[in-house]
Amino acid sequence: MSALRAEGFEPVLCPLLEIEPIDDGPIDLDDYDWVIVTSANGAVELARRRAGKLPRIAAIGEATAEALSDHGLAADFVPSSASQESLVAELPRPVGRALFVGAAGARTLLADELPADFRAAYHTVELTPTPPAGDLVLLASASAARAWAKLGGGGPAVTIGPQTTAAARAAGLDVVDEAKTQDVSGLVDCAAVWRASSRS
Repeated sequence: MSALRAEGFEPVLCPLLEIEPIDDGPIDLDDYDWVIVTSANGAVELARRRAGKLPRIAAIGEATAEALSDHGLAADFVPSSASQESLVAELPRPVGRALFVGAAGARTLLADELPADFRAAYHTVELTPTPPAGDLVLLASASAARAWAKLGGGGPAVTIGPQTTAAARAAGLDVVDEAKTQDVSGLVDCAAVWRASSRS
């Protein structure tokens, strides 16, 4: 929100998702060479519930790495682009035995391609707020894009990356741009470009 205000926007927060931890006991890390997290929520659950010897940690992007750091853990590897595809392609080989800690219903690319065991650590629950009025919507995940569409939310949309773009378009949303970097700065930069072009 502060980054948008710094660019002269008047942001309106519209929570679309709620995170519910799956409290099914400790996340046992013994005998793994890597543990992989693809979201800040996964990082929080890993830090909260880890048990056994901590292996090397792979984080999908800088925001996830920061969430790990906030909870006393350091990412040993962050790919050049915040996507499962980049993580699979760039994770040092041989991978050995890996564990992917993520959301129930998460994409299975990591688990299938590395391969990696999968541990669902939380659920993503869609909320049903009344969509606020606005000139542009910023969508930071595929789940958020689907939830926004279900609410009947419209208007031009900027997405955080390819998976969010695909989900938004599949749901019938008007995607006008995709962030060049898959983080808040990338979204804000796209919003600024859209504003400049809409005024010209």
